[in-house]
Amino acid sequence: MSGHSKWSTIKRKKQAQDQKRGKVFTRLIREITVAAKEGGGDPESNPRLRTAIDNAQTQNMPKENIKRAIQRGTGELPGVVFEEHLYEGYGPGGVAILVETVTDNNNRTTAEVRHVFEKRGGHLAKSGAASYSFDRRGLIILDGSTDEDLLMEVALESGALDIVEESDAFEVLTEVGDYHAVNEALTRTGFKIIESSVAYVPQNLISLEPDDGEKVVGILAGLEDLDDVQNVYTNFDIPEDADIEA
Repeated sequence: MSGHSKWSTIKRKKQAQDQKRGKVFTRLIREITVAAKEGGGDPESNPRLRTAIDNAQTQNMPKENIKRAIQRGTGELPGVVFEEHLYEGYGPGGVAILVETVTDNNNRTTAEVRHVFEKRGGHLAKSGAASYSFDRRGLIILDGSTDEDLLMEVALESGALDIVEESDAFEVLTEVGDYHAVNEALTRTGFKIIESSVAYVPQNLISLEPDDGEKVVGILAGLEDLDDVQNVYTNFDIPEDADIEA
């Protein structure tokens, strides 16, 4: 069991912001559509789609919305063709920022992402320039009322790398290849999963002076406000009381 980590605080702040702005369904629908496009419409043989559907159900998305998103991905229904892209950049103080997007117009999305970075003292970088500071990991976030002993037993036996205790949640980290096995083992055991995904987890966190910190928070808020942005990852040790609203 690892010590306290603030990274999931960033993720949960993001999730709360998505809910507040009413964008969470849009992002989940895009993930389902892309997952179905890449791996087919059968969740039993498409782990990414299965996870996307699980996350949508956690957010109480209607079954019909999920079905239509899958059908758009497989081509059974007409719809916009989406593409995935990862942007890498830096904010003030050398903070690394990764931006996952799903878009129907890369030129538009690139211009919007670049504008947000440059408006607050950051800049986009070449592929690999920032992502080396992160590890690609399976991340499963569970409710803080979870039975810790049982969680450790099930997670570690099914292949988890680590379990991080938060004030109101637990993080389970896995290798990418073990992610679905761990996720399914926790689900079968009946654990309440808040969020589950393959994510970029920072290797180390950077603390900043208040002025630079405010600018980075502004970049994160601006990126989250873009329609094409699915996820934003940073190695900024964001204060728990920081307000990331734009």
